[in-house]
Amino acid sequence: MSAGPSRRYDLTEALGTDYLSVLEGISDDDRAHWDRAREYGAQILPLVNEYWDRGEYPTDLVRRAGELNLLTDGLNIPGHQRMSPLAAGLVTMEMSRADGSLAAAAAVQGGLVLRSLVLFGSAAQKANYLEPVARGDLLGGFALTEPHHGSDSVSLETTARREGSEWVVNGHKKWIGNGAAGGITIVWARDEADGQVKGFILEQSTPGYSAEVIRGKGALRAIHQAEITLSNVRVPTDAQLPDVHSFKDVSRALVETRVNVGWSALGHATSMFEAALSYSTQRTQFGKPLAGHQMVQERLAQMLAELTNMQLQCVAVTRLQAGGTMRSAQASMLKYHNTRAARRIAAVARDMLGGNAILLENHVIRHLSDVEALHTYEGTESVQALILGRDLTGISAFA
Repeated sequence: MSAGPSRRYDLTEALGTDYLSVLEGISDDDRAHWDRAREYGAQILPLVNEYWDRGEYPTDLVRRAGELNLLTDGLNIPGHQRMSPLAAGLVTMEMSRADGSLAAAAAVQGGLVLRSLVLFGSAAQKANYLEPVARGDLLGGFALTEPHHGSDSVSLETTARREGSEWVVNGHKKWIGNGAAGGITIVWARDEADGQVKGFILEQSTPGYSAEVIRGKGALRAIHQAEITLSNVRVPTDAQLPDVHSFKDVSRALVETRVNVGWSALGHATSMFEAALSYSTQRTQFGKPLAGHQMVQERLAQMLAELTNMQLQCVAVTRLQAGGTMRSAQASMLKYHNTRAARRIAAVARDMLGGNAILLENHVIRHLSDVEALHTYEGTESVQALILGRDLTGISAFA
């Protein structure tokens, strides 16, 4: 006798979890940005599992985010309504709640590439690139990480040499989102003359620029990241970002992106917690819903406490950011805390859903995998801990 078709669960509804009303009372403008991001997330959610499963990068969905003004990450871009830092965080959270790959694409496009252009670009560079990058019509990569230098990015080996009216760039980069998308890449290289780090805008069609999409990833499968080889890439002097003078300038962009990562972790964690909560009311075991079992309720309470702490840290750090008083160590603490908390929520949610958790249709396994990447990029757990330790003690423990 057949047992009948297997049951499918509805785990995608946004439940608006905000137990301590952390996000209540926000401005109408911030709410409008948030609502627009939520609508975008609802549009892409039915599609992302297939792209993730096939390892395909839906660049049309990145362009759609640009059309909705979701890529500007709180930056002042002419012709675009500016988001407050809180609105930028809420947009990141909402996009991550839907899909980590496209949230990562937005973080690269806006948080890194646009921010670098705004902070360091010339007037001509801004006129050429800000609008197409903000709209998602021109995809951009941020090439800092190298095959042998991830956390130790200050030691990068890619070089730039001035020859008359040109710069000649040589080296290798790895894990570069949008690095093989056919647009531009902001490449960070060490000047052979003075030893300082400088930035260059490279068109990906430039001779000597070669990029290969990294295959076989178990996380962020719906964004393409590339390994790049730079072989005597010649660019005119006006390709140099004029307001970059050392690695400290690069760090300015990275610090802001760590706040973005904290909000992204919150989005992933919210999705997994709400999936577990919904599942607990729909799944019956031992004659009653899972939600009626003491152990399940304790796990839900545990996840809720973690999630609420994540919300509190996001809002607190963003308030400092908006006031212009945020220190880099405070951004590091947000990243350190929230990605660790998201991993703990992911483990509990996966366990609560049992075998159903590993089905892409229930989304938890995708978020669990993507959080692993989020936990690493923009500064590993160890690096953030050392930044915090140095801030607390005044003693640097970096090797």
